[in-house]
Amino acid sequence: MIYIIGDLHLSFSVDKPMNIFGNNWENHSEKIKENWLNKVNNDDTVILPGDFSWGIDLEEAKSDFKFLNELPGKKILLKGNHDYWWTTVSNMNKFLKENNFENICFLYNNSYLVENKIIVGTRGWTTISPNSEENYKILKREVRKT
Repeated sequence: MIYIIGDLHLSFSVDKPMNIFGNNWENHSEKIKENWLNKVNNDDTVILPGDFSWGIDLEEAKSDFKFLNELPGKKILLKGNHDYWWTTVSNMNKFLKENNFENICFLYNNSYLVENKIIVGTRGWTTISPNSEENYKILKREVRKT
């Protein structure tokens, strides 16, 4: 099976409690773990399309990576707008290897074949007018990245 879950906003090493957004966020990491263990098997793949940790750098996010690594399934992470820990792919892969986080990988300028499906990522686009100046700036910036 392929599962997708985003915006975990884990914060095991930083003081960023999610319950400030309401009581339904109380103990949210325990709820994530419980539901994950009830659904995901080691042969499954879980795609996390961003914002999995509040850590500012890889060291701050390490406990969140550890939590994720201990859950079943292969995890494919994409960069979210709050993933400040995200650096270069080579640096992040080195971090994974040094910490024995063996079931986590990154989707960035690459793809994965999972269950006869190709997993790719792209930047989220807005619904602004294609002829607007804002759209032109975004497009120009994205073209420079290729």
